[in-house]
Amino acid sequence: MSTDAGPRVFLDGFNLALHQGTGVATYARNLSFGMARLGFEVGVLYGTRAAHSRDPLIREIAFFDERVGEPSKWLQAVRRGYRMASSPVGEMAERVPMSGTVIATTFRDRLPYYDEIWNAREVFQQAHAHFQVMRGLLPVRIRGRRPDLMHWTYPLPITVPGTRNIYTLHDLVPLRLPYTTLDNKRRYFRLNRLLGQRADHIVTVSEASKRDIVSLLGVPEERVTNTWQAVDIPRKFIEVPMPAVAAEVEGSFGLTAGQYWLFFGAIEPKKNVGRMIQAFLASNVDGPLVIVGKKAWKSDQELRLMFDDHIRTMVLEGGTTLRTRRKIILLDYAPFRLLVNLIRGARAVLFPSLYEGFGLPALEAMLLGTPVITSNTASMPEVVGDAALTVDPYDISALVQAIQAVDGDPALRARLAEAGPRRAALFSPERYAERLAALYSRLGIPVAGPADAAPSRLAAE
Repeated sequence: MSTDAGPRVFLDGFNLALHQGTGVATYARNLSFGMARLGFEVGVLYGTRAAHSRDPLIREIAFFDERVGEPSKWLQAVRRGYRMASSPVGEMAERVPMSGTVIATTFRDRLPYYDEIWNAREVFQQAHAHFQVMRGLLPVRIRGRRPDLMHWTYPLPITVPGTRNIYTLHDLVPLRLPYTTLDNKRRYFRLNRLLGQRADHIVTVSEASKRDIVSLLGVPEERVTNTWQAVDIPRKFIEVPMPAVAAEVEGSFGLTAGQYWLFFGAIEPKKNVGRMIQAFLASNVDGPLVIVGKKAWKSDQELRLMFDDHIRTMVLEGGTTLRTRRKIILLDYAPFRLLVNLIRGARAVLFPSLYEGFGLPALEAMLLGTPVITSNTASMPEVVGDAALTVDPYDISALVQAIQAVDGDPALRARLAEAGPRRAALFSPERYAERLAALYSRLGIPVAGPADAAPSRLAAE
């Protein structure tokens, strides 16, 4: 916790409340620690289902378990109607007293840095409903001293009156590749254009995304700042000896370190998993391809080659693992420690995404010294530089040749393994804090200077 009160800077917990991590959740956590490095008092505004209570202990319990007690359905309906009628006035957030009474060590790796936790019940859903009806941003008020800055980590139709509101737009994929997402494109465009007009500033995570924001939303270039992202994996995971890594991946999945290929990320059209599978099968390299990711929209189409009766011999193992005759292994989820070990033990990571605002998985693999094959589109070339192989993600033949090159050339694998961590160092937490300091200083928020962040109460348990 901070001892000297600096500027009071808030971010939202929209993605932080998800049960399994996303790239935006990682961004939000890293942002919170970057804020702490700059000496700010960091507040996080959540929008959980936890019902209001005057008892501080119940508010703390409800933050970690929303099932603390629900009102009747008719009372919920009355409250929803009242909230919609009063939405022009806005919502009021209440502080969650994090006294440490709840033993919450289980959540330590998912929580951001914080000095204060606030919650406004289902405020993000309410904000989208408000935008749908009112075509405006839902006001949310913080009791007491207002934040000096509210940094929204996602394009949300919400604002804190009386302070600076800035918004991170990670990419404009629904506008650039509309056929790869389920978003209502008209509503998405209207919201992002409104944020571009109303925000005190727009933040993004690559030069590619900045160009899209300027050209597609009409935001003046001087009102958009690219901070890139930070890549950060705790040293306790990076420093696990390789024999222990090899033993864990073999014990967990029967995999031999250095002899399997890896993709991790959501299974959806944007990630190009279907072409990746085609290229892997066509490459005829030894060792399985391990795919770690939740099935999202159109995942069945992306994975259909795995289930083709002409090539598959499928075995269901424990309800979570599917194997084809060519040894493609599909995992819904891997805990972070196990995922890090899977990355470290891989022969290479494949990340041939069609479009990325930043492409954090590729950079995480590079940080861990694992060779990467990725795309030459959108942000990927500026992120990976010459420390990864980049190919046209639409060109299956190019993907085949890249896989075969990495498989058959030990010197190439060694060069990429050495270059990856050096490239990733450009996106270290320290470098990220410097870029945040420059951004916030331009917005009139005084910065004491980058320093090591103290752990949050929860992390200190």
